[in-house]
Amino acid sequence: MAVAVIALNAMRLPDDQAPAPSLEVALVARVRAGDPRAFRNLFERWAPRVRRFLRSMLHDANEVDEATQECFVRAHRLIGGLRNDGGFAGWLFGIARLVALEQRRARRRATPAPPPETADPAPSPEALVLGSEGDRLLAEALAELDPDRRAALLLRIDHGLGYEEIATAMGWSVAKVKNEIHRGRQSMRLRLADYLGGPPS
Repeated sequence: MAVAVIALNAMRLPDDQAPAPSLEVALVARVRAGDPRAFRNLFERWAPRVRRFLRSMLHDANEVDEATQECFVRAHRLIGGLRNDGGFAGWLFGIARLVALEQRRARRRATPAPPPETADPAPSPEALVLGSEGDRLLAEALAELDPDRRAALLLRIDHGLGYEEIATAMGWSVAKVKNEIHRGRQSMRLRLADYLGGPPS
């Protein structure tokens, strides 16, 4: 239920909310100066968020682990070309998104679609209603979105990135980011109107 509560509450955040300033500018400068501990610090600060984002894109634990590792391997190799140190978050999530897209394409080429997951045969009715209803509805609503729109929306509501950072991650203009997030939110509100209570705004 935690994922649903976080995401549903985050959908109500003001559109101009931006993440707080961080240490990334200093850490990136130290990486460029050859300090290996600085990149380790970046990894420790950002790997959990990147992993969570990739989990929303890939769903398979092994693929998520591989994609997270590949994301940071590429980030380490490419960080010298990062032009705007303050844009680290958007740059990093852009790498993560490309890695996820590559893994999904490779999976489609290599294997047929997996069978649908079956529900646990033993959960109690209370556990089903209280523990997973919100997560299930949220997952279904997210799954109906276009993958790029879903990625942009999750970068906003789950990871707190600003519009410019999302534009960097997605390779879009800021205007397109705002448009896609607005449409994504509308779709989610329509899909979850009954669960959230009341007609969608």
